[in-house]
Amino acid sequence: MAVAAVVLAACGNKQQNNSNNGTMITKTTPNPENALKAQQFLKDAGTYYLATVDQDQPHVRPFGTAEIFEGRLYIQTGKVKNVYKQLIANPKAEICAFKDGQWIRIVCELIPDERIEVKKDMLDKNPTLRSMYNEADDNTIVFYMRNATATISSFTSDPETFSF
Repeated sequence: MAVAAVVLAACGNKQQNNSNNGTMITKTTPNPENALKAQQFLKDAGTYYLATVDQDQPHVRPFGTAEIFEGRLYIQTGKVKNVYKQLIANPKAEICAFKDGQWIRIVCELIPDERIEVKKDMLDKNPTLRSMYNEADDNTIVFYMRNATATISSFTSDPETFSF
């Protein structure tokens, strides 16, 4: 059974102050292979938890969408939701999921992509969302992970860190 936990932290070697609140994000080079590795962990876990911030208050909620499009890892939500408003105000986010004694933490910026073709791809790969969303509506939005660093950890082995 997949269980997830939440942690809010971001650090790395080459860092840049990239927001209003002073938290650091590591600049990374896009890497489709590593994006696929992170996606597979999230899919295997089933549910992951997305942490955002609203001013000085963290907010965490469960998510399930994680799809690759053009080598980038995407998630999906609705523009009417607070998570959308929080990510537009501050794109820094952290994702955490747990499965089989391991957990992944992904520190990233979530960048909106308004293209119909990426929304359609997301909904085609997650057909249960079609009862609530449509790629042509004014509500559906997808975000891709930029400057993403993932760490897979466990209590029995050294952490594995990779960027995408």
